[in-house]
Amino acid sequence: MSNSGFLKSSIGKKVIMGATGLFLITFLVVHCFINMLIFFNDGGETFNKGAEFMGTNWLIRATEIILFVGLILHVVQALVLTLENRKARPVPYAKVNGAANSSWYSRSMGLLGTLILMFLIIHLRHFWVESRFTDHIAHNEYEKLAGQETMYREMLEVFENPIVVLVYVLAMISLAYHLLHGFQSVFQTLGLNHRKYTPLIKKAGIVFSIVISVLFASMPIAMHFGFVK
Repeated sequence: MSNSGFLKSSIGKKVIMGATGLFLITFLVVHCFINMLIFFNDGGETFNKGAEFMGTNWLIRATEIILFVGLILHVVQALVLTLENRKARPVPYAKVNGAANSSWYSRSMGLLGTLILMFLIIHLRHFWVESRFTDHIAHNEYEKLAGQETMYREMLEVFENPIVVLVYVLAMISLAYHLLHGFQSVFQTLGLNHRKYTPLIKKAGIVFSIVISVLFASMPIAMHFGFVK
């Protein structure tokens, strides 16, 4: 089978899903680390330095393109696989007892993924668009000294709104459930199954899903209630 034939096959599409999923998981770790700099509680000085590095470093900017391509591929492949599964079984079973052999969130990956995608659009509009395509956010020390808005101040303003905070928290709950199934599926799809290591991967996935989602959710909550200023 040629490379193009493999990528168009069901297995190939799942491999793309797994590879892009692993890349997005890695991005979550980096993004979370940068955002956690707000907890230095130094008026955003440390966080703004991290945000400035992310916004001006050429390698990071290039990685953003790869990230968007990976995200689009992940979403498209998820839709394609879902449609193919439905097409393969156009007539549903008379009685389905999904709970007998799978969790509800593993059966709801499409819904959870859609909710996360909707959140990402909101999130990108709040911060990425403002920092990359407008002059609203300062990109260097000179602009900051001139009194131009910083990314940290932008976060404080966005998270003043309790509805926005609620949306972010609900999105992180969706992310947690999406990762609970997705983390293990990435390794399974890439063929990294082993009787000895698979249980460890499953446990690591549970820890990762909860920790990363709680950390992300804690940021808007902390800023809204003034725990960091």
